[in-house]
Amino acid sequence: MDWGSRRDRAAQALRELDADRLLVSDLVNVRYLSGFTGSNGAVVLSADGGATLVTDGRYRDQAAAECPGVEIHVAPTLLGPAAALASGERWAVETHVLTVDQHATLVEELDHPPVPAGTLVERLREVKDAAEVELLRQACAISVEALRRTWDGPLVGRTEREVAVGLERLMVDLGAEAPAFDTICAAGENSAIPHHSPTDRVLAVGDLLKIDFGARVGGYHADCTRTVVLGGAADWQREIHQAVRQAQALGVDGLRVGGTPAEIDAAVRGDLDASGWIDQFTTGLGHGVGLRIHEDPFFGPTRTGRLVDRTVLTMEPGVYLVGRGGVRIEDTVCVTPGDPEVLTPAPTDLLEIG
Repeated sequence: MDWGSRRDRAAQALRELDADRLLVSDLVNVRYLSGFTGSNGAVVLSADGGATLVTDGRYRDQAAAECPGVEIHVAPTLLGPAAALASGERWAVETHVLTVDQHATLVEELDHPPVPAGTLVERLREVKDAAEVELLRQACAISVEALRRTWDGPLVGRTEREVAVGLERLMVDLGAEAPAFDTICAAGENSAIPHHSPTDRVLAVGDLLKIDFGARVGGYHADCTRTVVLGGAADWQREIHQAVRQAQALGVDGLRVGGTPAEIDAAVRGDLDASGWIDQFTTGLGHGVGLRIHEDPFFGPTRTGRLVDRTVLTMEPGVYLVGRGGVRIEDTVCVTPGDPEVLTPAPTDLLEIG
C-alpha cells in the first residue's frame, strides 16, 4: 500500500481548508492513511504530509510494524495528547465522527476553534488505488468460489442458518480473513425480506433462495447476491428474475467513467417501471464498497458527481413480493476507462438447483 501517496492527497485537501493539522479519529480512515488496524488510535496529519499515530500502550509494537513512515506517540488517552502535538496551530477535525464531549475537549485544548473537515478522507477513499482494487478482486474471487461450492449442495432439507454458516466457513477456508458482513440466506417467502436474518426455516423444493454475502481480505469487502430456485421454477419466479436480471445488467453497463449515480439510478428504475415491478423495488440500488461494506458513492436521484476510474460500487436491484418471495442480483463492479470490470462474475441467469 502506498500510504505516503494517500497522506499527500489528504494533506493537499487539508491545505485547501487553510488548516495546519487534520485530526483523523474514524478508525477506518486511520487505517486508510496509516495502515494501523488496532481498536484505539488517531492520526494527526500535518499540511506537509507528515503524520503521527496516537495510540495506547497495547499497540506500541503493532503500530510500529504496521505504520511505516508514521511517528508513533503512545498515550493512555487520545484527544488531549493529540491536540498537544501542535496546540498553537489551526486544526481540522472529523466533526461527523466526534462526540459532543470529544469536540468540547478539543475546543478546550486547542488555541483556535477546530475547523470541520467534513468527509475529507472518505472522499479520497471513493477512488481506489491499484493495491486496493487487487484486494477487492481477491475478496470477490473467494466469494464466488465459495458460492459455487455452496450451489453444489445439498441444499434442500438444510436450514437457512446452516447454509449461511457453511458459506461463511467456506470463505474463511478459501483464504478470507472473515466474512464481509453477516450472510443473508433467505428461502421461500423470506426471500422477499431484503435484509432477512437466517433462521431455522428448512429449504424446500420450489423455494426461491436468495443469498447475499461476501468475503473480507486485507480489510476490503466483497458484496454479492444471487437468487436461485430449488427445483423447477414457476412462471412468476421466472418473470421477476428476468426483470431483475435485465435491470441489473443495464445498471452494470452504466458503471463507466463519466456516468452519474443519479442518471444510472433513474435508468434502472425506469427499466423496472417498464416491466411493471418498480413498486416492488423497495431498497437502494447500490453503494461504494471498500474498507467499509457501505461507503460513498451511493445511488439516488439527488446524488451528484461523476464516476471516475477505479471507483468500486455494487449494483443490486431487486423485486420483493411480500409473503411470496423476492429476487435480488448484486455484483461488485470496478469502473474502468473501458467496460466495467465485474469483480463477482457468478452466473446471473436463473439456476434451478437442489
